[in-house]
Amino acid sequence: MTEENVYKKDIELVIITGMSGAGKTVAIQSFEDLGFYCIDNLPPELLVTFLDLMMKSNNQMRRIAAVMDTRGGDLFDSLMGALDNLLKMKGLSSQILFLEADDESLVRRYKESRRSHPLSEGGLPLEGIRKERLLLSELKGRARSIYNTSNLKPREFREKIVAEFSSSGESIFTVNFVSFGFKHGMPIDADVVFDVRFLPNPFYIQELKHKTGLQKDVSDYVLKWSETQILIEKLTDLFSFVIPQYKNEGKSQVVFAFGCTGGQHRSVTLAEFFGKRFEHDYRTLITHRDVENRKV
Repeated sequence: MTEENVYKKDIELVIITGMSGAGKTVAIQSFEDLGFYCIDNLPPELLVTFLDLMMKSNNQMRRIAAVMDTRGGDLFDSLMGALDNLLKMKGLSSQILFLEADDESLVRRYKESRRSHPLSEGGLPLEGIRKERLLLSELKGRARSIYNTSNLKPREFREKIVAEFSSSGESIFTVNFVSFGFKHGMPIDADVVFDVRFLPNPFYIQELKHKTGLQKDVSDYVLKWSETQILIEKLTDLFSFVIPQYKNEGKSQVVFAFGCTGGQHRSVTLAEFFGKRFEHDYRTLITHRDVENRKV
C-alpha cells in the first residue's frame, strides 16, 4: 500500500519558535483558542513520527501548532533535519512562525519575571539573548511569518495571530452559561455569578419537585413570575453590554453562572433561557453542573 493511501487526512502544521521571552506562551494559547491541537516543546526528532501517526489516525485533529525552542538543548539542533523531512510528507502543509523582540524588551521581560535566560548559564540575560539570536538566525531565515512583539500588547499579539491563522479571520469566542447549586459549592471557573435563590422555588410544588428546569412545566413555572421577568430584562441589558466588552478585550470565553439551592430548577431554567437568547449572536455553551445530583 502506498503512503498516499495510508494517510487518511491532510494536516496543517504551524511551528512556533523564536526568541525566549518573545511571547510563545501567548501564541500557543491563541492557537488553542483557534481550535489547533497544541504541543509545547516536543523534541524535533519526534515531530515527524507524531505527525505521521496523526495523519493515519481517525481522530479529527487537522490543525496542529507546536512550540520548538532552545529549552530542547541539543535536541533543537535536529529541528533543521526534521523540517527537511516535513517537506517530504504528502498531505502536510507546514510553516514557521518566528517570534522576535529587541534586546531591551527581552531583558526587561526577564527582569520582570525574575527568570534566567535558558542560554545565560547563570550569567547576564543579555549574554543568553545574544547566543540565542545567533543560534536561531538560520531558522529565522526559513520562517514564513516573523512577528516582532517588542511593542505589542497581548491583545494586539492575539489579534495578529487570529488575522493570519483563523480560517474565518475571527477568533472563536464562546459565552458559557452555567447552572449550579450553592449546596454543592461555587463554580471556580465562573467570571460572574448570579444568585437566583430569591425567585419562587418549584421544589415546593409536589408535581415539580423531582423534575428539573430542562422540562417545560418547570421552566414555565420559573419564568411566569414578575420577579423573573424583571430579572431577565435587566440581565439581557447587562449581557448585551458586557459580552462585547469581554470579546473586545481579547478573551476567548466568558462564563456566567446562575446558582440556586440545589442546581435543579431556577438556575437551570435561566441558564437555558440566556443560552438560547444569545445563541444567534455568539457561540454559546450551556452547562448544568449539578443537574445529575437530583435526589428522587
